[in-house]
Amino acid sequence: MKDISIVVPVYNEVENIALLCQALSEALEKLDRVWEVLFIDDGSTDGTWDKLLEARKDQPAFRLIRFRRNFGQTAAMTAGFREATGKVVVTLDADLQNDPADIPLLLAKIDEGYDVVSGWRKVRHDRFLTRRLPSMLANALISRITGVALHDYGCTLKAYRREVVQNIRLYGEMHRFIPALASWVGGSLAEVVVNHRPRQFGISKYGLNRTLRVALDLATVKFLLRYSTRPLHIFGKLGLLFGLPGLLMMAAVALGHISFLVFGTEFAADLVKRPFWVITPFMLILFCLQFVSMGLLAELQTRTYHESQNKPIYVIRETVGFDE
Repeated sequence: MKDISIVVPVYNEVENIALLCQALSEALEKLDRVWEVLFIDDGSTDGTWDKLLEARKDQPAFRLIRFRRNFGQTAAMTAGFREATGKVVVTLDADLQNDPADIPLLLAKIDEGYDVVSGWRKVRHDRFLTRRLPSMLANALISRITGVALHDYGCTLKAYRREVVQNIRLYGEMHRFIPALASWVGGSLAEVVVNHRPRQFGISKYGLNRTLRVALDLATVKFLLRYSTRPLHIFGKLGLLFGLPGLLMMAAVALGHISFLVFGTEFAADLVKRPFWVITPFMLILFCLQFVSMGLLAELQTRTYHESQNKPIYVIRETVGFDE
């Protein structure tokens, strides 16, 4: 087993590969630890795979995984976590904006006893309106909803103990929520300031178009953190929001009928004759029953999910360096 596994998702970064491999080798060879680097080519179409094969000729510690098509960064990280053999797994982007020289900072924190160490790009070299401002708002929202306060959820440069990430299943765009999911399984978190460099080559794969997907995945994470094993609790609460007003309105209608029959009051007569007061309670109670039914079905689905076999979210085309 290795001491450190570096997981690097790669997608159309042909101009950055040589510089990245050189920087990684220089940073890791200074460490008195056994290491490996896993490059996951996420369906690149610009010659990135050929560059990786060329780089591996000089560095046998590089291991390569190539997807058949672009499955996304979350799938690439999942493949890297699954194939990593190191006691500590470090992730970073392939665009050279993460600095491999910062890896020892993360490892030092891991050595202090933390399970997850997240990089914080305190000084960022990105556009304010399209990158930095959305990131600041997203970090505040994610911290608020998950209860795990981090300055920079979007920084890929992070270090994890292997036993923590191996128990986490990722889908969609959920790789950015790994610290929150790790905290859910009992992991301790720390944060260190890391260097952030401007992009020299290629184009960014991130943008405002990811905002909606991240927001939806955040709702999924919130559900997983609090209700993954008891979905009826959330659906039951939603059902009560409809059911209680419906019961109160139905009680008011019943009292109105009684008042009209016994006392013949004009107000009661008006109340029982209005369609709103007759139809609405039944609709609200129907909504309540629907949510409770959904909760019961979700309970069955949850049990199926936890007992089902693992199904990969990616398909590997070829691997290099895994013979051993």
